[in-house]
Amino acid sequence: MALPDPPPLGAKALPDGCYAGQVVAVTGGGTGLGKGMAVEFARLGAKIAVLSRKSEHLEAGLAAMHEVGAEAIAVACDVRDPEAIAAAFDEIEDKLGPVDVLINNAAGNFPAPAEEMTPNGFRTVVDIVLNGTYNCSREFAVRRLAANLPGAILNIGATYSWTGGPGTAHSAAAKAGVTNLTQSLAVEWAPDGIRVNCIAPGRFPHDDLPDHMTRHRVGDRGDNTIPGMRVGEVRELGWAATFLCSPYASYITGHTLVVDAANWLRRSLVMPEFVPIRDSSASVPAPAVQRRQPSPERAETRHERYAARAARRYRRRPHADAQPPGQAQCGKSSTVPRISRPCPRHRRKWGGDCCTGHHWCRRAFLCRP
Repeated sequence: MALPDPPPLGAKALPDGCYAGQVVAVTGGGTGLGKGMAVEFARLGAKIAVLSRKSEHLEAGLAAMHEVGAEAIAVACDVRDPEAIAAAFDEIEDKLGPVDVLINNAAGNFPAPAEEMTPNGFRTVVDIVLNGTYNCSREFAVRRLAANLPGAILNIGATYSWTGGPGTAHSAAAKAGVTNLTQSLAVEWAPDGIRVNCIAPGRFPHDDLPDHMTRHRVGDRGDNTIPGMRVGEVRELGWAATFLCSPYASYITGHTLVVDAANWLRRSLVMPEFVPIRDSSASVPAPAVQRRQPSPERAETRHERYAARAARRYRRRPHADAQPPGQAQCGKSSTVPRISRPCPRHRRKWGGDCCTGHHWCRRAFLCRP
């Protein structure tokens, strides 16, 4: 068994025309998950602006939008450059109209041990993922606030920003910043009608990923390391994105939605094969409960055991003034006294006093008047 398969390709999560007349800008929208999300917005009637630094990615994204019959443009933009972002928004407004929905999907990542990562490599990933998200969000909000219009922003996080992972020091740190930025901007801009949410995707294989990023490819859906027992389809992530940015989620802001079949709840460095709890419990019989029976030697009371243990320690560490518990200096026996004030020498509780007012320490049994 596994989680049920999603509806077929081409199905829509929202009513037809839900985004009719709206402009959706997707950074990094020419490949992978960004392209998949842009396609789902396009199916619902949105006009799409694909933003990317590379011309081949722009062409691929634009072709995907045209395949579903969407009105779309491709805009070259580096999210690390605020001036380039402003110019990109100007071009989108001239050709399509003001941006209503912003998808901050642009990212950079390369697995590397932290000690082998150069400062420039770390800084580059943080600039693209975290600073780029802020730069685009700020430009979007400035324009929406000036026009007194609501809007929706969707950021892309990562579950390993909570759990950590080998080779992801730069990316995990940046994604953690994106998650917190989502919450902070949501609080600031909610009074102005601008919602800010985040999606943390799980394993969604696609052909645009390099070989070192995944062992799955399209068509290879089974995965016994995931509690859901399968990987995700890119369109499933697109459906989640279209919902969070839609009027049907107008009361949701500042939220990070994890879409990974519960995988982040069991992440580990080894990622062992996942065995459902029912199968594991059925294959291994529960051991019989063995209760230890007290021996005759231990049948004495708690009071007597404590007194005997203290007496043995006293014999190992003799002291001129020391007295075993239950034996006062006056020679009369007394019960093991209650705990009173702390011993100034050992910072331990004194046992109490005997009939002559002496005190003994539980650790050294120093009898003190």
